[in-house]
Amino acid sequence: MQNEEYLDEQQLEEEESWDELQKDEKCAFIAAIVTSRDNESEAHAALDELERLADTAGIAILGRYTQRRTQPERSSYFGKGFLEEISIQMHQAGADMLIVNAELSSIQGRNIENTFQIKVIDRTEVILSIFHDHARSKEAKLQVKLAELQYQLPRLRRLWGHFDQERGSARSAGGAASRGMGEKQIEVDKRLIRQQIGKINKSINQITAQKETQRKQRDNSKKICIVGYTNAGKSTLFNLLTDAGVLVEDRLFATLDSTSRQLKLSTGTPAIISDTVGFISNLPHHLIASFRATLMEAVDADLLLHLVDISDERHEYYVGQVDEVLSSIGASEIPQIIVLNKKDLVDNSLSKMLSKYYENAVAISAAQNLGIEELLLKIEELLMENRLYHLRLPYTQNALVSRLHEIGKITQEDYKDDGIYLSVILGAADRYLIQEYVIPQ
Repeated sequence: MQNEEYLDEQQLEEEESWDELQKDEKCAFIAAIVTSRDNESEAHAALDELERLADTAGIAILGRYTQRRTQPERSSYFGKGFLEEISIQMHQAGADMLIVNAELSSIQGRNIENTFQIKVIDRTEVILSIFHDHARSKEAKLQVKLAELQYQLPRLRRLWGHFDQERGSARSAGGAASRGMGEKQIEVDKRLIRQQIGKINKSINQITAQKETQRKQRDNSKKICIVGYTNAGKSTLFNLLTDAGVLVEDRLFATLDSTSRQLKLSTGTPAIISDTVGFISNLPHHLIASFRATLMEAVDADLLLHLVDISDERHEYYVGQVDEVLSSIGASEIPQIIVLNKKDLVDNSLSKMLSKYYENAVAISAAQNLGIEELLLKIEELLMENRLYHLRLPYTQNALVSRLHEIGKITQEDYKDDGIYLSVILGAADRYLIQEYVIPQ
């Protein structure tokens, strides 16, 4: 396939809207490579997501551009002609930066900035910026700082290389090349960053150990964790189930801290439910590693509520992305309930079809409090292995009847001449109490 080195006419038409933007906010162009293996609609959807990420980071997007290539250019990611054209357009529009929908190497970023005189950041930097702004607790701030340092470490040459370029290549009297200021500073910075990484890892390990102690203290409780693609509605559902008052925003990564609360189930069995940071496609590996203390909630769960926004047409793709992250952290074998959220925003027939398509699925609307009872029954069914039992107890077992009211859910109770007839939903752990009184069906 021949590489498209220049912007097309449709992209150039976007200049008309440049003058309308207020210049007191950061603005950017976004760009991506589309290969022969890429689906066109998926490529544009990926740019839609990048635009939402930029918006969350407080960056206005002036234009979006794609280049068709068989593979990225090793030294500059895009082709030379494409970057020359986009540089001209950026300077005319007054754009502050180019955002690339990929993770650039230090060489690619440095070459683009030095050769074409434009500031460039990649998708990972945008995500790190959002995480930095949204971190509230000490734990979240430590995890974000760790991810930032791990990202910066291999890219220091890009930050300091300009010193040597400005000073020229100095040589000693003997003719041997001496190291420039930039190279010396890189060594100093690398040592400082590694020291910081070591200190932060130590602090995070302490937090992880504290959480492990807390988990052991509540070992009798069943543990549920809400996971899902960012902005699927996890915090809204968490608030609905627990009255936790967690911040809810229509923005990506509004929640970074894991929050845990008690969930009251009809059987009376104690359960702890946790909200987690949202997942996203191509989430940087070092970011996943940095958030291991938070993601441990998912790894340690007895049941995962995998929340899916079915009003988004890419929901099936998002399910796959979340499952990939769960697999990478060792949580792929934990039982899941697929919670199809925002059913109030789609046709009823689609909601029913998806409920059958996904195994162990329940359709709800967390915002409208729809389908929550069905979800709770499903949770109890999988978490506690709940079943409905029909019992006949002698009147001498009044104490057991009282106990069943405490640990189970009584759906029917009738006092007859030959005994007490009960229909009760009970978990597997308590079946031994009623085995001899079960009425065969």
